[in-house]
Amino acid sequence: MAPSVFTVASEESIEKKAQVHLLPCRIDHDGNVNPIDTYWNPSEGQDQIKTAYLRGRKLHGKPVKLPDGYYGSVVEKSEPETKTPRQEEDVELQEESDDQLETGAMQGKAAFEELMIWGHESTGDSSSDPYVRSMEEWIAFAEQIHSYPSDSSAK
Repeated sequence: MAPSVFTVASEESIEKKAQVHLLPCRIDHDGNVNPIDTYWNPSEGQDQIKTAYLRGRKLHGKPVKLPDGYYGSVVEKSEPETKTPRQEEDVELQEESDDQLETGAMQGKAAFEELMIWGHESTGDSSSDPYVRSMEEWIAFAEQIHSYPSDSSAK
C-alpha cells in the first residue's frame, strides 16, 4: 500500500461545534477578531433568511444542512508525524530522495452539520449558488460510486 500523502487526525468525538459561514468575498486575515459584534451582526428575517452588512454591502444568508450521515470538519495545519520505515531482516530498503513524497497533516478542531451560505443579491440555492450545487452533486456522485448494485438492477 502506498504511503499516505495527506492525513487528517482528530479526536474520536469533537465536542466543539463550529458555526460556519461561506461569504462571497475574500478576507485576508487569519486569527481572532474580538469583539466580533462590531463587524458582524446578522439579523434573522422571514423563512430563516438572515441579513447582514459587511463593509456596507448587504448580504443575504440561508442555512444549508448537510445530508444525514455527513458532517463538516474545521481543521488546522499541523506538522506531519515522521514515520521510520520498517526494515525486514533480510531486505535492505534504499530510498532515493527524489522518490519520497511530501506528506501533509491537519488536526481536527471542530465539527459542523450546517453552514450559512451568503450572497449579495440572492440566497444560496442549488440553481444559483455553485457551492450548494457542487455539494449536492458531489454527495450524490460519491454515494453512487460507493454503493453496491441492488438485486433488481443486476438482472
